[in-house]
Amino acid sequence: MTTVTVLHPGSMGAAVAGELVVGGHEVLWVPKDRSENTWRRARAAGATACGSLAEALSRSAVVLSVCPPQAAEDVAAAVAAHGFAGVYADVNAISPQRVRRIAEEIRPGSAVVDGAVFGQPPGEGRSTRLYLAGVGSAVDLVASLFTDSALHVCRVGDTPGSASALKMAFASYQKAARTLAGVAHALADAHGVGDHLTAEAEVMISAILSDPEYLPSVAARAWRWAPEMEEVADTLRAADLPTDMAEATARVLAYWEEDKDQYDVPLMHALSRLRPGRSTETGPDNKQGPSL
Repeated sequence: MTTVTVLHPGSMGAAVAGELVVGGHEVLWVPKDRSENTWRRARAAGATACGSLAEALSRSAVVLSVCPPQAAEDVAAAVAAHGFAGVYADVNAISPQRVRRIAEEIRPGSAVVDGAVFGQPPGEGRSTRLYLAGVGSAVDLVASLFTDSALHVCRVGDTPGSASALKMAFASYQKAARTLAGVAHALADAHGVGDHLTAEAEVMISAILSDPEYLPSVAARAWRWAPEMEEVADTLRAADLPTDMAEATARVLAYWEEDKDQYDVPLMHALSRLRPGRSTETGPDNKQGPSL
C-alpha cells in the first residue's frame, strides 16, 4: 500500500482517487476551503480527510495534483512550502514550460513526474489513459499505483514536459474542433440551415487527427482555402458571431502558400512550414514559410 495525497478531488481527481482506493492504496485529501460537491466526491471515492495539508504530506509518498490549469503552480508552491520530499505528479492540462518551471523552480518534491490524462474520468466501464514522463524511479512509482486499474499508463520518455506537450497537442485540436462546431452551428442556425448542416456532417468520413498523411494535400490547397476562410469571417461578422478562429485559420493557411498545388511533398515538409523560425531547410526546395 502507498499513501497518496490527491489535490484536489474534482470530477477527474475523485475518479482517479477511487481507482487508487480500489487498488488498495490510502488516499488522503484536504477539505479546508473545499466545496460540498468536493466533499461528496471525496467520500464517494473512499478518500480520507486530513485536517491540514502538512498532515497529509507528512503521511504521503506521492502527491497527485489534479486541479484546474490556472491553479497548478499555486498548488505546487503550497506543497513545496511544506518541504515535501516524496514524488510530486502534476497531471494537469498545462504547457510543457509550466511543468518544467514547477520541476525546476518550485520543486514541490524530490522528483516531479509530468502526467497527462486522456479520456473521461475512469470507472464505470470507462478506460482512461495516463501518460507519464520523468525520471525512471519516480515514474515507476506513479505507474505502479494504477496496476490493474481503469487508468492505463503509457510512458512518453524521461523529459518532464513530454506528457504535457502531448496533452496540449491533442487539446489544440479537440477543444478547438468542438468550439468551431459551436460557431458553425450558430451560423447555420442564423440562416435557418442547421438541419442541412447536421445532415452534411453525418456523411463525412474523414478521420482528421488520426491520419496526418493527408496534410500535404491541405498545404497544396491552402492558397484557395485562405481566401475562403476570409469569406467565412465576413459571413460570421454579418451574423454577429465571433470571427477570430476563421481569421486565425486564414493566417495559418498562409504559411503553406508556397506549396500551391504540390500534393506530393513529404509530410514533414508540410509540418515544418508551420515552424518557419526553427529551420532553414524545411523541405526539398529549402523554402521557408512566410512571416506573418
